[in-house]
Amino acid sequence: MMTMEKLIDTLHREKCSLVLRDGQGRVRTFWKAGVRDLEDLLQEEPETLRGATIADKVVGKAAAGMMVVGGVADVYADVLSRAALPLLDAAGMRYSCGTLVDQIIIAEGDERCPLEQIVAPAKTAGEVVEMLFEHFKSKNGGNKH
Repeated sequence: MMTMEKLIDTLHREKCSLVLRDGQGRVRTFWKAGVRDLEDLLQEEPETLRGATIADKVVGKAAAGMMVVGGVADVYADVLSRAALPLLDAAGMRYSCGTLVDQIIIAEGDERCPLEQIVAPAKTAGEVVEMLFEHFKSKNGGNKH
C-alpha cells in the first residue's frame, strides 16, 4: 500500500494538484485547478472519497469541507489554511501540512481566494459544500462545467 510519504512524493514529482489513494488502495492523480477535482469526485463518484488518503497542494476551508463531506480519512497539504482546521478537527480527520497559513491567497495577486470568501460564514462542512455548489450552479448557469 502506498504510504502518505509516497503520495506526497508523487504530488511533487508529477506536479499535479492532488493525489488520492482510495479505500481499495488504488492511487490516482488529478490536475484541475482549485477544488474542481474534489467537486467532480463528490458529485460523480463520492465512494472514491470515502476512507481516502489525499495529498493536495492547497487545502483551504472550501477543499476541507468537501473532503469532510466526502469522508476522506487522512489529508496532507503543502499549504493548509487555519480556517480549514475546525472542519477537519470536528470530523476527526488526520491531517498534516508543509505550511500552515492564515488564508489562501490566489496566485494571480495578493487577494484571498474567492471560494474562501464564499465559504467564510459556513460553520459546518455541510454548509461549505452547500455554499460551493450554489456558487458553481449560479456561475455555470445551472450547467456543471
